[in-house]
Amino acid sequence: MKKNKFQWGASTMLIIYGLLFFLMFFRIFYIQVTGQVEGQQLAAKAAARYEKKKTITADRGNILDRNGKIIAEDAVTYRLAATVNPDASKGSKKPIHVVDPRRTAAVLAKYIPMDEEEIYERLLKKYTAAHKPLWQVEFGNAGSNINHATMQKIQKEHLPGIILMEDKKRFYPNGVFASNLVGFARKEDNEKAPVGKMGLESIYNKELSGVDGNVQYKSDLFGYLLPNSKKMIQPAKDGENVYLTIDRTIQNFLEASMTKVYEKYKPESMMAVVANPKTGEILAVSQRPTFNPQTGAGLNNSWINSLTETTLEPGSTMKTFTLATAIEEGKWNPNDKFQSGQYKVYDRTIRDANQVGWGTITYLEGIQRSSNVGMANLLKKIGDKTFINYLGKFGFGQKTGIDLPNEATGKILDEYPINRVTTTYGQGSTVTPIQLIQGLTAIANNGKMMQPYVINKIVDPNTGKVIQQHEPVVKGKPISAATAKKVRDTLGTTVTSKKGTAQNFASKEYEVSGKTGTAQIPRPTGGYYWGKNSFLYSFLGMAPKKNPKLIMYIAIKKPQLGMTEVGSEPTSEVFNTVMGSSLKYLNIKPSKMKTEKPVIVGQYVGGSSKTASKELKSQGMEPVQIGGDGEVLEQYPQDGSSLLGKNHVFLKTDGNNIKIPNFKGWSLRDILAYQSISGIKIHTSGDGFGAKQSIKPGTIYEGNAKLTVTLKKPEDEYN
Repeated sequence: MKKNKFQWGASTMLIIYGLLFFLMFFRIFYIQVTGQVEGQQLAAKAAARYEKKKTITADRGNILDRNGKIIAEDAVTYRLAATVNPDASKGSKKPIHVVDPRRTAAVLAKYIPMDEEEIYERLLKKYTAAHKPLWQVEFGNAGSNINHATMQKIQKEHLPGIILMEDKKRFYPNGVFASNLVGFARKEDNEKAPVGKMGLESIYNKELSGVDGNVQYKSDLFGYLLPNSKKMIQPAKDGENVYLTIDRTIQNFLEASMTKVYEKYKPESMMAVVANPKTGEILAVSQRPTFNPQTGAGLNNSWINSLTETTLEPGSTMKTFTLATAIEEGKWNPNDKFQSGQYKVYDRTIRDANQVGWGTITYLEGIQRSSNVGMANLLKKIGDKTFINYLGKFGFGQKTGIDLPNEATGKILDEYPINRVTTTYGQGSTVTPIQLIQGLTAIANNGKMMQPYVINKIVDPNTGKVIQQHEPVVKGKPISAATAKKVRDTLGTTVTSKKGTAQNFASKEYEVSGKTGTAQIPRPTGGYYWGKNSFLYSFLGMAPKKNPKLIMYIAIKKPQLGMTEVGSEPTSEVFNTVMGSSLKYLNIKPSKMKTEKPVIVGQYVGGSSKTASKELKSQGMEPVQIGGDGEVLEQYPQDGSSLLGKNHVFLKTDGNNIKIPNFKGWSLRDILAYQSISGIKIHTSGDGFGAKQSIKPGTIYEGNAKLTVTLKKPEDEYN
């Protein structure tokens, strides 16, 4: 009986285990065939656990000037983090979590802009908002954008648990530099890399961003590479480099001048642009208020690019195109006369700036004095429809097609006869600064009007291939070359004539041609502001007059002028500085060349140093006295030498006190001549002309003092 029971029990157990084995076998077979467990792909689960992928971040492309000088680039920075969970140090010989929060906070407070107590509280955090154990903490903006030098200092403190992770930031080495054109890129909290937020950084964000790469490999649970696994590398494709037409040197001239005038006259706003009339390339552009893309200072007050996105009533600069129309149509006779002061159009009276005019004057004098009545009379000769048609040919009332978005069109008023009259002198109708520049290219470029542009080329840094190359585009020929020359000559007299409104724009070296503007500013509620400090003052000009190499527009809104100051003073301060410096930088020969007669150096040895100095100054020379007043013992150059221009003549006297001269601008030859005749040892470095010196000019020389003069080339001085 017992035996039967045992056999029955054994059989039952065998059947049960047999069924379990069969079910297990079937399950394994099913998994092998389908690769699924409870609807989940095992291969995918394994891949998720063992296959790792690491992103290789692409570098954002650079923005460069026409000569390849950096305007915007990626820079390596560091981000601070702290490991606060003690579990991180398990199995490690050295602690890799923050062991002493108080000391760590005190040290970090020396390097990041965060209060020590705030750092300490952050290091004490143990749990997330969801009450899960916290592994690592960061320090927000205070712990971001740490430079390399600061990173090294923090590392030398050897703080356990402190991590410095490499990061990228957009870097703008020039600070305020065509900021409203270039814009800026920034990395927000949820972004892996800087993203263009404004300007060219935003417009060309796709081209500049590039494509991230990755490294894919198999590893164990601890991250170690598994045997026989292969790394698969997809390299990053760096963003494309965008070369602008901007010239960094000319842009720096403009920025410096704009800042100086903005601080001096405190206007409501300013804008200026410099262009090449032969090609339409924008060489410099700036506005105030503006912002610093590196620090973000001023960003809240300056989001619009005034060059293309704002419209204005141009004032008398519009007379440039009224004059061009009259000459092209054969309606201009500079010696014809008209009665200035007032002009009636139906129920409206047009008045000149001084209300009463200057009596009966010629049309040439009318242009020189910027007479509104002269323009109204000229319109009668031209014809309303013809005038409006020419404004269209010059590109007003339509987009220029510049390679920038959001370009405004302005509006040429043509509904009533009075609109056409006021448009001849730039009131009522509106234009953009870039339209004025485009129109002026026709006058500066012998009738050919060039489309303005700011992108020179786009280059793939990965291959060196030029993706996009911008070539000059002729938009039309609204006037003939002969007309363009007459306009330049006529507007040149506004600068040279004693009756001209542009006398402040005269240059000692270059002939300037252009037209001033004083425009009333519309009130939001209707009508216009009035008063000396309530106008828009501007100048649309070019140089050299005969063959302009540069054109420029400068507009200043509501400058705070002194009692005796006029609107052309702040505008000319910007124009004269930028135009003169830029033409010299471009090696444009002065158009006002004087033929100088050679000066024969007299015999000064044995005579009085005072008498010799006086005579040399009267001849245009620069006497350099070595020693105190007294008898001249030695001179250089010798008597009978022939000199051209403003040269140094060295006079050594019997006096002992030698004052160190100002060596700025001296040639190496003159420095060596001074050394020879004075006996003072001079150490020189560099090439070119004197730029810096180790002993201040006017200092009495002591025999043991070391005198060093640093030389620089003219182009280096400009750069």
